[in-house]
Amino acid sequence: MPDAELAPVAARIRAGGRLTVDEAALLYTHASDDLLSELATAVRDRFHPPRRATWLIMAIVNYTNVCVAKCDYCAFYRLPGQDGAYLLDFDALCARIDTVLGHGGTLVGFNGGFHPDLRVDDYAELFGRIRARYGDALEFYGLTVAELMFVCKVSKVSYAEGAARLRDAGLRWITGGGAEILDDRFRRRHSPLKYKVEDYYAAQAAILDAGLGSTATMVIGFDETLDERLVHLDRLRRFQDAHDRGLASFLCWTYKPFHTELGGAEVPTSEYLRWLAISRIFLDNIVHIRTSVLTKNEDALEGLRFGADDFDLPTEDEVTEKAGATISLDFERILDHGRALGFALDHRGPWPLRIPQAIPDATTA
Repeated sequence: MPDAELAPVAARIRAGGRLTVDEAALLYTHASDDLLSELATAVRDRFHPPRRATWLIMAIVNYTNVCVAKCDYCAFYRLPGQDGAYLLDFDALCARIDTVLGHGGTLVGFNGGFHPDLRVDDYAELFGRIRARYGDALEFYGLTVAELMFVCKVSKVSYAEGAARLRDAGLRWITGGGAEILDDRFRRRHSPLKYKVEDYYAAQAAILDAGLGSTATMVIGFDETLDERLVHLDRLRRFQDAHDRGLASFLCWTYKPFHTELGGAEVPTSEYLRWLAISRIFLDNIVHIRTSVLTKNEDALEGLRFGADDFDLPTEDEVTEKAGATISLDFERILDHGRALGFALDHRGPWPLRIPQAIPDATTA
C-alpha cells in the first residue's frame, strides 16, 4: 500500500488526532519508514523542542538473581539454592552505586527477581539506608511493578500498603519494568507464574495512588503477534487516560535471546525503529518516549528520528548482559552518533522527568 492511500490517517495525526488500534496496525504494516518517521516526529514535537533530546548516565544494579518466576525468556535467574545464586549485601550494593557515580551517573535502578525470602520490610530498610547514605546526590528506583506485586503477596500486604511503606522509607520511584508484553495470551505462553495483566495494572495504580512515580515499558521480539503488541499499547493508553496521565515515560527495548530457554533471534533495528514510531504516535498521552541504548547501542539513537526524545547511557545491567547485551562506556562515541543525525543532546539531571503542566489533548476521529 503506497503512502498516498494512508493520507487520511496521516492528515489526522498531523492535525492532532488520536490513532486507533486498527490504524496503528495499518501504519505499522504498510507505511514507509519515511512516513512513520515524519508522523512520529510531528507528535514528538508537540511535547519537546525539535531536534533536541536528553540523556543521562545510569546503572541497573541487580541486587539478586534469585527468582521463582521461571520466565522462559530470562537468562539471568537462578532458583533458590542453585549454583551461582546470590543476594548482595548493603556494602556490595553501595560499591556498585559508587561505581556508577564514578562514571558521572546520577540514577540507579534496583532490579532483581521474585526472591521468596524477601519481604516488604526488607526492601523498606534497604531503601531507607540508601536514601540516608546518598541523599539527593543519587536518584534511584526500587523494584519493578512486577517485583512489588510478588513481594506484597509473600508479605501478605496489599499493593497500597506495600507502596506506602516503601514511600515512607524514602523511595520515590518504582519502574514499570517486568511488563514485557502486557497481553495474557503472551503471559500464559512464557511467564505463567508471574502475573495477569489486570493484576499488573492494579499494582501500578496503587503505586501512583501512593504518590510514587512510575513508568511504562515494553519489550518486543519474542514470538508476540502484532495484535498482542497492540493490546499492550491500547491497554497502556487507556490506563494513562484513567490515571491523570501519571506515567512519566515509555521505554521500549528488544528481547535478547542468547542463553535463554526460549531462544530465537533478535529483531533488526529497522523493526525496532518502526515500532518505536508507532508507540510515539499511539501513546499521545505519554510525554517521554525513550530509546534503548542498552539493547541497541549507538543504533538506538536512530530512534530520535522515530519519535524518541530521551535515552540513558547504562554502565551495567546483568539481566540483559547475560542474554547478549553489550555495554560500552565510550559515551562520547555514542553521543556523537546522535549529533551526526542532527540532534542537540542535553545532559539532564536524575529523575523525575518533569511532566509539563498541560499535555496536548488528542482528539478522536
